[in-house]
Amino acid sequence: MATQRKRNPNGAGTITKRKDGRFQAAVYVLQPDGTRARKFAYGKTWAECDAKRRELLDKVASGTPVPTRSAKLAEWLAYWLDSIVQPRLKLSTYEKYESHVRLYLSPMLGTKRLETLSSPDVRRFLLQLENQTTAATAKESHRVLRTALSAACREELIARNVAKLVQPPRAASRDLSPWSLDETLTFLAAARQDPLYAAFVLAIAMGLRRGEIVGLRWNDIDLENRVLLVRQQVQRRRGVLYNDETKGRRSRAIPLPAMCLAPLRWHRMRQKTTYEATGTDWSSTGYVFATRTGRPVEPRNVHRSFVRISDTASLRLIRLHDARHGCATLLTSAGVAPRVVMEILGHSQISLTMDVYTHVVQDTQREAISHMDRLLKKRPSAR
Repeated sequence: MATQRKRNPNGAGTITKRKDGRFQAAVYVLQPDGTRARKFAYGKTWAECDAKRRELLDKVASGTPVPTRSAKLAEWLAYWLDSIVQPRLKLSTYEKYESHVRLYLSPMLGTKRLETLSSPDVRRFLLQLENQTTAATAKESHRVLRTALSAACREELIARNVAKLVQPPRAASRDLSPWSLDETLTFLAAARQDPLYAAFVLAIAMGLRRGEIVGLRWNDIDLENRVLLVRQQVQRRRGVLYNDETKGRRSRAIPLPAMCLAPLRWHRMRQKTTYEATGTDWSSTGYVFATRTGRPVEPRNVHRSFVRISDTASLRLIRLHDARHGCATLLTSAGVAPRVVMEILGHSQISLTMDVYTHVVQDTQREAISHMDRLLKKRPSAR
């Protein structure tokens, strides 16, 4: 007489035999929206069905969502933003992803189900978006979709990432046109009396990002040994000014050029005098570029001052970030190796540095190729 199988404990699911002879497992699993629902799995034998039941229980134990039906792309994108992107990535990254999901992906592709989303669907979406906006926007939306679908693959919700099968639009590269050396010197001369003069010197001579400049504290700067440590940045997002990690999440120590020492010493002396007059305990925050109350200056105000001084000096308008490209241009023109420029600027990839380096190296190539005129000059005919 066959022994009766023991009943599974609560929460372990059940296995029953169907009228068609197959076995059916039922397990309560977590849905992408956070609710729980019953998931069915089938097998020709009890052992095969039990193996599938155990796989579902492993996912339940690890907290992996298992949709009882194929989730819509909009449902997965919302879960991905809230449960994967927001807790793990920088706020600036979350905001960029969220805007592409809200403006483009959900309205134009959101009704498609994950398992039925195809590469032609993605290709049509990109073409439509490129026609409505720009190739750069479509390319970025493709990157966001590809990242979201890769997460769905890791969660085993889909077998493949169809976005990887579609070539993204080719966006035109932004033309880098930083100031020349003469223009840079003209700006520095015009900015000498500005309260943020030291900030502009750091941006031009060291290529610091705006948020990195605003996030500097005096204990990050060693004027005696001429070393500056970049370890945080200040950003404003959603109306809040906050400290954030550097881009790439790593600190970097950079030697201070001699031209930065006097502006920083003068700025510190003037700041100390101002705070003593107002009774502000500036040492409690220690920001290098701060308001009268000791708070870091608004990043946007640094840009506004930069534009105002440029206009006063009758210089062509560029972004403050272009001063960073100008620093890379001057360094590469002086023969500094791209790897060293990469470390100074804090690029995460050498390809970013090479984009600037390639732009600058054309002049060097022109000079080098001119030697061919001399080397291959036609010999004078013998008389």
